[in-house]
Amino acid sequence: MRRTRTKRAAKPTTPRRTLPPLGGRFMPLDHGKLTHITDTAFDILERIGVSGAPEDIRILALENGAVERADGRITFPRGLVEDMIAKACKRVELPGFVRDRGIEVGGGRVHIGTGGAAVQVLDAATNTFRDSTLQDLYGLMRIVDACDSIHYSLRPVVARDLEDPLTLDINTAFAAMKATSKPIGTSFFEPTNVTPVIEMFDEALGGEGAFRAQPFCFASVCHVVPPLTLAEEACGVMQECVRLGMPLQICSAAQAGATSPAALAGALAQGLAESLVGLVLVNMMQPGFPCILAFLPFISDLRTGAMTGGSGEAAVANAAAAQLLLNLGLPSTVSAGMTDAKTADAQSGYEKGYTIALAAQGGADMINLSVGMLGSIMAASKEALVIDNDMCGAILRTVRGVEMFEDAIDLDMIEEVVTGEGHFLGTAQTLDLMTKEYVYPTLGDRQSVNDWLESGAQTVWDRAIARVAEIEAQPAPSHLSADIEATLRARLPIHLKD
Repeated sequence: MRRTRTKRAAKPTTPRRTLPPLGGRFMPLDHGKLTHITDTAFDILERIGVSGAPEDIRILALENGAVERADGRITFPRGLVEDMIAKACKRVELPGFVRDRGIEVGGGRVHIGTGGAAVQVLDAATNTFRDSTLQDLYGLMRIVDACDSIHYSLRPVVARDLEDPLTLDINTAFAAMKATSKPIGTSFFEPTNVTPVIEMFDEALGGEGAFRAQPFCFASVCHVVPPLTLAEEACGVMQECVRLGMPLQICSAAQAGATSPAALAGALAQGLAESLVGLVLVNMMQPGFPCILAFLPFISDLRTGAMTGGSGEAAVANAAAAQLLLNLGLPSTVSAGMTDAKTADAQSGYEKGYTIALAAQGGADMINLSVGMLGSIMAASKEALVIDNDMCGAILRTVRGVEMFEDAIDLDMIEEVVTGEGHFLGTAQTLDLMTKEYVYPTLGDRQSVNDWLESGAQTVWDRAIARVAEIEAQPAPSHLSADIEATLRARLPIHLKD
């Protein structure tokens, strides 16, 4: 006899997510390899150290326990490095210009961002490459502002229409600030360029000290020139950023087979040592200063010596870099999505897909260079950027994994369906989870072949062109008020078209 039951009232199954997904499930290094590479990095710092230390950095290091070799190299005893790691900031808050669009970096929460300092853009109207301009920089970062799966934007291109270093640094920071209210990143040619940019940010936020209280922009600083040589100007920039309160993303980007060992394990050990020496110096300047380690193990195509960003080696090396920093409890950035393809074709898709997926699954807190880049990070594209945003939404969904929540497995519901209508399409759970458990592509096509043909047979590139046009037709972001912008333009050499 069939049982009858009172139908239960629908109830919510799980709250809408607010935290970014937690990576770290993919571990390319087993415990033995993880320990050995980490220990080797400490050994490199204690035995070999770094050269090229500017005099003030040399004095700072020696006063805080570093040792100078007879040949002038500065070495760092393991105990000193471990002490500085213990003092280091483990969670870095990066608010947006609109504060609640910010992110917290650390602990394996995965965030996707731009970067790369490309010197060309792919012009979709002409299908040709040309030098990147300040307007291109603004345009790309405005697209970022409208992309849900891109959380921050480090300048993706260089404004090659500007030559003076100070003018370039000011305009890069201004264009980024105007284009998006998400966290941004910039870089500096010289230490003296940091102050006028921070003064500009203060004025934009309302007055002196406002940026220190809401540091929506981080400085990307390549503090080391691999192998194991400090960069003088970059060290000066680090000091100025610490003094003025601009969070740091300090970068080691050695190229395996060229500026680091060809063996991936050796390249990872050297890169970790180079990353840690920057962290040590920052914490000698100010213990606990917000500092993110951008550990970017680049790869050589050993047939030519050229950098390859889309290789399987790049994918596993960057995932391993994320694992090494996560194991030390340090905020991390790695690189992914640096396809060697010149257009948004199948090669671009598969190279970006596996490099970003492995970095995210490895627990990278920030993934730089991950969207919009082409040609081994020499070029950028608005259309590639919106395609990649679609892809990253799916990748971030994989990082979430299979989630267990109240009534995720509901036997009563299953029995009701199998003894009733025979499908789950109309259940309360299905309707509730449509926008919580499932992610849908904006540009990816899921039609049948016949429906696709009848609707115009558009490729993803066609849809990307339309999506870029749709974003650009919308009102520009307005978080920077017109009055403040006018004041900044009157005081500074701003070249971005009004």
